[in-house]
Amino acid sequence: MFNAAKDSMTSRAAQFYVNSKIARYGEVQKLKIDSRQKTVEVSCLLHGEPNPIGIKVANYRVESTGDKKFFQASDISCTRPWLQTLLSDFAKDRRVELPAWAEGVL
Repeated sequence: MFNAAKDSMTSRAAQFYVNSKIARYGEVQKLKIDSRQKTVEVSCLLHGEPNPIGIKVANYRVESTGDKKFFQASDISCTRPWLQTLLSDFAKDRRVELPAWAEGVL
């Protein structure tokens, strides 16, 4: 029960954070993190797309290097072939530094 509540709060904070980073491209409509299963599901509406796009990270890990923490996704799938290719080329296995608020909750 505690994990579900923590994941729900983290998902809302992550959605707000990601929206602040991608506003030029579109908007995240839903973001759901399951820290126990190490999955993230995202639904976003990108500018120029008529329907929301679904993205699923089926396996992620959080790694520490010094005093910093990084998010790394190894299995990413998407409902649009062009974006699937882009994510495979530029996001898969790429380490992204976590903001301070996310370090302890993922």
